[in-house]
Amino acid sequence: MRYLRNIDTDPYFNMAFDEYALEQLPLDEPLFYLWQNRPAVIIGLNQDAYAEVNIKFLREHDIALVRRVTGGGAVYHDQGNLNYTIVGRSADLNRDYPEYTRYMQQALQALGVRAELSGRNDILVDGRKVSGYAKRVYKDRLMVHGTLMYDVDLDILEKALNPPAEKLVGKGIASVRSRVMNLRECMPQVKGIEDLKERLERYLSHNYTDTEYMLTEEAKHAIEQAAERKFATQEWVYGKQAPTTHRNDKNTSRSIRRASRLTCGKVEIELEIRDGHIAACQFGGDFIGNLPISAIEQALCGVRYEHHALRQRLIPIGVTDYLDETDVDELLELLCTQVSGTLPPHTR
Repeated sequence: MRYLRNIDTDPYFNMAFDEYALEQLPLDEPLFYLWQNRPAVIIGLNQDAYAEVNIKFLREHDIALVRRVTGGGAVYHDQGNLNYTIVGRSADLNRDYPEYTRYMQQALQALGVRAELSGRNDILVDGRKVSGYAKRVYKDRLMVHGTLMYDVDLDILEKALNPPAEKLVGKGIASVRSRVMNLRECMPQVKGIEDLKERLERYLSHNYTDTEYMLTEEAKHAIEQAAERKFATQEWVYGKQAPTTHRNDKNTSRSIRRASRLTCGKVEIELEIRDGHIAACQFGGDFIGNLPISAIEQALCGVRYEHHALRQRLIPIGVTDYLDETDVDELLELLCTQVSGTLPPHTR
């Protein structure tokens, strides 16, 4: 597999790098690169930063808050964490996505680690998480990127993240720390993270017999511009405000907030209903999907808020492209069935 080298540790640059690789790199065959960030929390595309992250702690400890272009949950990066990205063209996602996820599993196994794929997007060793990964599709291109916890500061990780309580309860665990482990514990032969990086790079590139891709200066400049103008902006990191509504004499307007753990992950929906129609729609959560959920948000606006009308609008869209393994009926159940409890105000 072709490879390139990215030694930049700025998290905003690296999120822009991933997007550029997916959308603009010439890809005649799959390509991978390994990279690291300075201390940062990376939240999923659809997550609410205020709900998932201890923002006060991040500010006090100079930890960057960054939003990526893929779904999934929040992760903590530091110099004890090694990240990987695999990107290529795909004519068959059902074939290629599992293959891309197995690349890193097989590389770890080649280094003597009992790595197993688990759930939606985890790599486990002896039942504990050492890696999480996510995906994004752009036209005929597929990107899978993920983390490898080698020697992450678990004290900082636990204080920086605020996982939803039901996520821990659902897994039968008490804390973030109890469900993760560092690869250093099971790789005594590896002398440090640079050694791990070299070993993985050597394995995935077939002992460097595959071709190295050299990024042009023009490409670097484009990535720097995207980092500054998009990924480092408050609007991208914290997101737009969720719709706020009220009732008055001129029209009937109400907010509906719902949440459920579907096949694709945790899905939160906030709707503004005005005169019986959806006036605004916003999704959030740690769900995984191939394409940005904004297409469904836009498609639902203006639709009458009743089951048949929603179903007719959703059927031609292809819900599973946006919410992995989730069909129209599963989404409609969340949209149309009142759930107990309320969600906090949602921002993205």
